[in-house]
Amino acid sequence: MSEIDLLVIGHTCFDYIMQVKEFSKVNTSALVTNLEQLHGGAAGNVAVIASKMGLDIDLISCVGKNFIGSKYESQLIDDGVNIANMIVDDNLNTPTAFVLTNPEDQQMFYFYWGAAEKYSTTPINEAAILDAEAMHIATGDPEYNIKCAKFAYSNDKLVSFDPGQDLTLYTTENLHDMLQNCNILFGNEHEIDYICDLLEMNIDEILEYGPGIIVKSLGSNGSEIYQEREDPIHIDALTVKAEDPTGAGDSYRAAFLSQYLRGNDVKMCGEFASTVASYIVQAQGTQTNIPTQDQVLEKMNDFYND
Repeated sequence: MSEIDLLVIGHTCFDYIMQVKEFSKVNTSALVTNLEQLHGGAAGNVAVIASKMGLDIDLISCVGKNFIGSKYESQLIDDGVNIANMIVDDNLNTPTAFVLTNPEDQQMFYFYWGAAEKYSTTPINEAAILDAEAMHIATGDPEYNIKCAKFAYSNDKLVSFDPGQDLTLYTTENLHDMLQNCNILFGNEHEIDYICDLLEMNIDEILEYGPGIIVKSLGSNGSEIYQEREDPIHIDALTVKAEDPTGAGDSYRAAFLSQYLRGNDVKMCGEFASTVASYIVQAQGTQTNIPTQDQVLEKMNDFYND
């Protein structure tokens, strides 16, 4: 029996989350109305939230010299995330994301790759993969991610994939390789459309080609879950006052997987995931307003069973 429920692979980052009145033009400045330095990275977010939802988590990310001894390192340990397999670069700094959000909830992202350069020279951790029931691949180096996916899939591990903002780093060949070695594909509507266009396939064709489940998030319009030879399932989004949309997708993926690995049907997984995301967007950052499982179940049942 596997020691770890879910191995999460990808970026763990320091995040600078900024609210702006407008995006600046070239050679001009724009007023930042709020600034928070927070813990993030798609893999780090998924790991923390999945752990809070009751899974045993292992996290593999490339981090830098400023991660060791940081509050983020301490927080991950306190949250029960195993970080013994992290890849540490003693010369570069930890990947850092700068996220700007305007009043229309449109976003701009700037990303410092930093220690993530180490993926290209690091062998995959086969022992960690074999020790996990499932693996989630988030943003990160495509070649490294594909190697991990192929090894996990060939050893009958459940593999989920969410390229996120790093989708454009994947070539057509990369995406073919990844989709043939994963069980669940996550993405927002723009990302799923991009994949369909690049591969010249529709969603039904992608389902036949590789992953048996595609989960497409639609922001305030909820999400849709596709399965081969079945009608799509629409999940309504809960209506809340959103403070910061950053990380809503990561929280959805973590929560979805926390229920899917417990054997629940995809509709329940989607409703649970949407409920968790409704908490996350009400505060700055992804790891700052994580609900308890009991809070999620109560709110989910109140909303979806009315």
